[in-house]
Amino acid sequence: MDMTTMTATTGLATTDLATATGRATVQRRASYVPPNWFAAVMGTGIIAIAAHSLPWQPAGLAEVATVFWLLACTVFAAVLVATVRHWVRDPEIARGHHAHRVVAHFYGAVPMAIMTVGTSTMVVGATVIGRDLALGIDVVCWVIGTIGGVFTAVAIPYRHLIIGRPAVGAAFGGWLMPVVPPMVSASAAAVLTAQLPAGWASHGVMAIGGVMFVLAALASLPIMGVLAARLRTGDVGAAHMIPTWWIVLGPLGQSVTAACLLAHVSPQVVAAPMAGTLHSFAVGYGLTVWVAATLWIVVAARLTARTLRSGMPFAMTWWSFTFPLGTYVTGSSALALTVGGTVFEVVAVVGFTVLVVAWSVVAVRTVRGVVSGELLRAP
Repeated sequence: MDMTTMTATTGLATTDLATATGRATVQRRASYVPPNWFAAVMGTGIIAIAAHSLPWQPAGLAEVATVFWLLACTVFAAVLVATVRHWVRDPEIARGHHAHRVVAHFYGAVPMAIMTVGTSTMVVGATVIGRDLALGIDVVCWVIGTIGGVFTAVAIPYRHLIIGRPAVGAAFGGWLMPVVPPMVSASAAAVLTAQLPAGWASHGVMAIGGVMFVLAALASLPIMGVLAARLRTGDVGAAHMIPTWWIVLGPLGQSVTAACLLAHVSPQVVAAPMAGTLHSFAVGYGLTVWVAATLWIVVAARLTARTLRSGMPFAMTWWSFTFPLGTYVTGSSALALTVGGTVFEVVAVVGFTVLVVAWSVVAVRTVRGVVSGELLRAP
């Protein structure tokens, strides 16, 4: 082989290698879908649920709820397909998510997304697809989400917080993601109980909902304590992680929602004395935690405003602005239903308005990031 042929062959081989490497890189970027993408489903579906539960129901709100339910179902299908594609095309990267000290916690978004789709289908989609089909979908979603939520609430904190023993300086709001699903399950159980006939099924679902409430509350408390400790140090983390501080609002608002809804459906399941006890607990607990949630909004808003002024790059963590705020809206609506009071009605309506604005901003930025490919690049 002469020098010219050798050079040409070497150049061709180099070109082929570069092309192959480029294709592999494109493939890897195109299929990078970590579990936090399911937060987009949560943030979209919670608007449908919140719209349905608002104390004030102006003309057109039902149609808005239906649109967001359809959007949530569509986003869920798209993320699910993209996730499967990611696992098929880049299995090594996909398998590494559960070991990542940040990404792993967002596996909690998967069961919450499933239950959000189920509940929104029951309360909103039933008028479109029929009650029986909606109930069947809700039951399946609740069962899968509850089992998955228990798994994430136990396995992920055990691996990353107990065995891993991270420092306080590593704490971020996402630590709550795997332990919140059981609280979502408790709220979903209340919605499901109201749709089931009296008997063993409704009793069983409500009982499981109560157990999930306790599990989520016990798992959330120590994590919120560590987050409070980090906040006191003044070190709140990198700018793109600041939105995760809003996740603290999730277990607070969701627990108020769950306590009130479980108390609301209890008369059809348990005896009057027990129903009265649950109602008293819902009032006392709901009011106390709602005040704490309101104060936390002030803290999170100040952190966000300060970071925005200095520059806060867009990331999928911005979806933390949506679902947690949505739980505060549903919690306010549930309190309005349980104890009455104009203040809760007004707060729910104002919160819902802010929620829709926040969702609009985050959704537009997400679509832009997907189209440009920026959000699909593996770090």
